[in-house]
Amino acid sequence: MTTFQRHRFTPWLLLAPQLVVIAVFFFWPASQALYQSLYVQDPFGLSATFAGLDNFIQVLVDPEYRRALGVTVVFSASVALLALSVALLLAVLADRVVKGARGYRTLLVWPYAVAPAIAGVLWMFLFDPTLGVLSAMLGTLGVDWNHRLDGGQALALVIIASVWKQVSYNFVFFLAGLQAIPKSLLEAAAIDAAGPWKRFWTITFPLLSPTTFFLLVMNTTYAFFDTFGTIDATTGGGPGGATRTLIYKVFEDGFVGYDLGASAAQSVILMLLVGALTLVQFRYIERKVHY
Repeated sequence: MTTFQRHRFTPWLLLAPQLVVIAVFFFWPASQALYQSLYVQDPFGLSATFAGLDNFIQVLVDPEYRRALGVTVVFSASVALLALSVALLLAVLADRVVKGARGYRTLLVWPYAVAPAIAGVLWMFLFDPTLGVLSAMLGTLGVDWNHRLDGGQALALVIIASVWKQVSYNFVFFLAGLQAIPKSLLEAAAIDAAGPWKRFWTITFPLLSPTTFFLLVMNTTYAFFDTFGTIDATTGGGPGGATRTLIYKVFEDGFVGYDLGASAAQSVILMLLVGALTLVQFRYIERKVHY
């Protein structure tokens, strides 16, 4: 304590690089999006006319925006729940492996190193209606797979690709949480004749609740923002907007349609939506977390 009192600027100096990164890559773009959302600009950004809240009104009454909101809700909920469930199952299984445990864990972590766009391309080839291995297997089961024409199949494809990409991230945290649980608690429960299923739900899962809550917040943010590359490489938002999420509509309106004001308004709405959702998670779900 005495040392820091004599060097009051040292903590700020150490924090400076991170504060600069946050200011440049978050606060500055956010302030620009808020500014542009109040103006109507020409496609080249050479002139701007103050429009007030007209861009927000235009976005909120647009049927395509409401459709993208519905797609985003289904997509985000599916990705978050499936990625958490599959990762928890794999972590529990990997935690029980005795021989070759490091090999299994390394293989399960590898997909996290794959870029989202590459993950989308991989799954696009696997489910290609003409050449894909998995689409051919589905064909032998009587499933006519063609995600280029069927919107439901296209949404399922981007969900699978996004879940596969995120499972590795969740797996690392769940496995670390499982290994931090004292074995004496599980052994005492086993001595009291508690079966594996009961030990998991009464001891393991409650002790994993801080990890689960953290991953729930991170997975929700991932589904809203970080899946753009996967969707763009896999379906491009199609067919007919079936996989067009809110973040993808921001891209389409801003960089394809050159409607910069509406695109900026959508960015502000999306930022407020994710902030409100995170606040609800901390306000209500965190109460059930046992630290």
